[in-house]
Amino acid sequence: MILALHFGKAIVLQNGKIEMSEKHNQIKYLEMIQAIINRMASNSFALKAGTVALVSGIFVFASRMPNFQYFFVALIPIIFFWILDSYYLQLERKYRELYNYARKIKTGDEIDFNMDYHKVCIDIEDSSKLFFFNCFFSKSEIFFYIPLFLIVMAVSAIYIILGCTL
Repeated sequence: MILALHFGKAIVLQNGKIEMSEKHNQIKYLEMIQAIINRMASNSFALKAGTVALVSGIFVFASRMPNFQYFFVALIPIIFFWILDSYYLQLERKYRELYNYARKIKTGDEIDFNMDYHKVCIDIEDSSKLFFFNCFFSKSEIFFYIPLFLIVMAVSAIYIILGCTL
């Protein structure tokens, strides 16, 4: 057995095979989980941007129609994207818990590169933050979707009061 360092990584040469150290496996496992967390966060951001664009488009379309009820159609994508965004937030939180679990793996323990977060979520003491309902009403969701919802309602009310002359 020969131990060598290659770009700061411990490499064990055994019987002509190159094996990375357990610490390297743990780092790769953490990087894989972090990539999933980043993807969930970027999905959430894209949903918020898409929601604003779609609601704006509906407003432009509705302002050209004689019937004020088209403004209320903008509430449908707000609710739909809010639910979808909450789902991505829930997944992101679950993978953060998997990341914390993987971070605490002791050197020498077998790393199986399993991305199933279910085995970890059962052991969490404060698992209430992982419930969909709590994600749906989290600060990041409330401070975006409720004002957007209120803006749609206010514009609809103004449109009705002014008699369709926006």
